[in-house]
Amino acid sequence: MTSREQEFPALLERLRPQCERIIAQYEQKRSALLPIMHLFQEHEGFVSPEAMRVTADMLGVTPAVVESTVSFYTLLFRKPVGTYIVQVCRGLACTINGAEDVMRMFREKLGVKHLETTADGIISYEEVECLAACDRATCGQVNLEFIYDLDEKQIDDMIAAMRAGTYRVPPMVQMEQPQRTWSIVQDVDVSRGRKSRGATDVPQPDNPGGIGDASGVIMLDRIAEGGLAFHGATRERLVTESKEVAELIGNDHAGH
Repeated sequence: MTSREQEFPALLERLRPQCERIIAQYEQKRSALLPIMHLFQEHEGFVSPEAMRVTADMLGVTPAVVESTVSFYTLLFRKPVGTYIVQVCRGLACTINGAEDVMRMFREKLGVKHLETTADGIISYEEVECLAACDRATCGQVNLEFIYDLDEKQIDDMIAAMRAGTYRVPPMVQMEQPQRTWSIVQDVDVSRGRKSRGATDVPQPDNPGGIGDASGVIMLDRIAEGGLAFHGATRERLVTESKEVAELIGNDHAGH
C-alpha cells in the first residue's frame, strides 16, 4: 500500500464537507462529478481510483460512469504526474514559428518524450493542440499558466527554476511518485483504432451483441417468457430496435 493510499481516508474526511457543498449546488447529483474530480486532483495531484470510487458512491452512479467521464478529459490525470506539467503548443501558428525546434529542445533537455515524466518526478511533458495564443507563438503552458515567445535560453531557465523550486508558477501537489508515463495503454490502443480490452480474445470481436447473436437471442427469449421488465422505455430504443422487438418490449412493459 502506497503512502497516498494510507493517507486517502483522512483526505476524504477533510474534503467530504466541500464535496457535499458542491453536490448541493446541482439539481442532479451527477452534475457535480467534474467539480469533485478537479477537487480531488487539486489535493492528490491526479484522480486516484479511490477518489473515483468514493465519488461514485456520493453521486449514486457506478464507478464505470465516473471513470468514463474522467477518461474523456485530458486535463484529468488517472496516473500521477510531475509537480509541473509543461505543455508545448503544436498548432499551426506555433509550428510556423518554430514549435518543432522548441519541442525538440524540451525533449532533449528533459530526456523524455510526449506524455512522459522526468526520472526525478518533477516535470511532465506534453505536446498539445492550439492554445489560442497565436499572436505570441511559440507558446505553451506550465500548470495551465501561459508561457510565450519560447527560445532555448527561456527553456533552460524554466527547467533550472522548476528543479530548484523557484519557478514563478506554483508546483502541483504530488502524493505519489509518477511513473515514466501517465498515458493509459487501453486509451492509446482505442485512439489508434485497435480493439479495446473488452473486445479482445472473444470469438466475434466485431459483434457488439444484440439482435442476431447468441446473447441477443437469449435476451429476447427471456423477454418473451416474461422474465424481464423494462422501466422507463425511451424513444431511442424504439428507433434502434426493429418494429417487432419494440412491440414485444412495449407489451411486456405494459403487462408489468
